[in-house]
Amino acid sequence: MVTPAPSFDLAASSFLNHLQIERGLAANSIAAYRRDLNKFQLFLDSTALSAVFPETISAFESSLREAKLSIASINRIDSTLRSFFKHLQQEYGLADPTLEIAPSKSARRLPKALTINQILSMIDAAYRESDPITLRDQAMLELLYSSGARVSELIGININDLNVAQTADGEITTLKLRGKGSKERIVPLGSFATKAINDYCVRVRPDLLAKNPRNNAALFLNSRGGRISRQSAWQMVLDAARVAGITEHVSPHVFRHSYATHLLDGGADIRVVQELLGHASVTTTQIYTLITIDKVRESYSMAHPRAK
Repeated sequence: MVTPAPSFDLAASSFLNHLQIERGLAANSIAAYRRDLNKFQLFLDSTALSAVFPETISAFESSLREAKLSIASINRIDSTLRSFFKHLQQEYGLADPTLEIAPSKSARRLPKALTINQILSMIDAAYRESDPITLRDQAMLELLYSSGARVSELIGININDLNVAQTADGEITTLKLRGKGSKERIVPLGSFATKAINDYCVRVRPDLLAKNPRNNAALFLNSRGGRISRQSAWQMVLDAARVAGITEHVSPHVFRHSYATHLLDGGADIRVVQELLGHASVTTTQIYTLITIDKVRESYSMAHPRAK
């Protein structure tokens, strides 16, 4: 007996549930998949999924190019459709129309890293003596730079995720982060981040927690005592960059890029950086080595008399 082809809404719901329940993807990742599927559904209009062929996918790609989407964005949407139709093939026996579609080649973009001085200037700019709650902002920036945490990991940190471990060199503060796919990792924190967090927890957090005692688990709280949001964390980073006079594109993720780049510049082993970042494959981490190689190449070109 052949299973009838589902409606688009039913198929999309089945796929997104699969991503959430079986693959354990984070809410932000699932939201990105949903946006890609919505674009495809609008393009299909009333066309049934069983009537989608490779030519349909090619026409959809053409519409994305006409809409001036970048190659990277088109490739991401193509990846969503590949996963979507693979799921439909397994669940409903539909033919996969994406098998003949090859991804477009795009120039590999290196992640933008700030200099050490830029990072430090933003950390300094985050704190204003006239506004004690900005001790929290400074602690968040110190933690981003000291741990390489994603913004979703940052806002999800709980008080009991911090721990003090004894080592041969003395005490060290460690932090448990929950990454993509609910994977956990333990990272060390530097003394500057540890002090900034302690200052915030002693001088600011108790007053914030008093406004909403039910949120006693969360480390970083907003002015109403609730767990700080992703949007607030983003805005805090943008505000610090503005005050520091940094005009480059800045985001919480830039701190993660800078963390990885500065570790490799300082001689850290790439496998260690892979573990610290929570990358499943070292291939993902290797993109940061290209930044370091770029710096070496630039220095060589400028300094060596026979380089040119």
